[in-house]
Amino acid sequence: MDFNFKLILIQAPVILFALTVHEFCHAWVADLLGDDTAKRQGRLTLNPIVHLDVLGTILMFVAGFGWAKPVPVNPINFKNPRKGMLLVAIAGPASNLVMAIAAGLFLRFTIPNLTGVELNSSLSSVITVSLVMIILTLQFGIALAVFNMIPVPPLDGSRVLYGLLPLKQAHAYSRFEPYGMLILFGLFFFGGRVFTYILWYPVSILTEIFSGYNYFQLSSIIKHIPS
Repeated sequence: MDFNFKLILIQAPVILFALTVHEFCHAWVADLLGDDTAKRQGRLTLNPIVHLDVLGTILMFVAGFGWAKPVPVNPINFKNPRKGMLLVAIAGPASNLVMAIAAGLFLRFTIPNLTGVELNSSLSSVITVSLVMIILTLQFGIALAVFNMIPVPPLDGSRVLYGLLPLKQAHAYSRFEPYGMLILFGLFFFGGRVFTYILWYPVSILTEIFSGYNYFQLSSIIKHIPS
């Protein structure tokens, strides 16, 4: 496999920031709703070191999606535990979506024409790196939000679905939690097109909606970064 070391260096701060903001927002909303568990454990911070999960971070580099260490939450501290967990769960993906929307709008209204750009020859290094970081913020932000909203434990989507289901069905659904990671890895390694439909099609569609540019058009610009 041909690794582009320079691109990895550009990706690193984008990925670290996206994962850190995601977990920080979980902790922040939990604290707002009355649960300071994450705050007492040092998770209400933008320090990426305390949030990162090794496997989840590696997957963000090699697969375009991933996760960080789950923020500890005690729903007993919420006035409405189910509603509180739902709001805490959705805060992470929502934060990444906001980042992606901001990056997309920047591309749409600040850089109206990226067609035919030769990054390694026609733009300065600073502008090239900045442009690629914006594109990556858009793509990784959407990927992280969409991936985490898959309703399979322990992803945020499972917490959201649990909060929306009637109580009886929610308790039945929670029984799948011990098998969640096996289901996820099964989808990733054996799901083939199923996983593509779940993740990459929404990412492609939202990329174009937010930025006005086709996903593959933006990806081709990133490939101009020399190794």
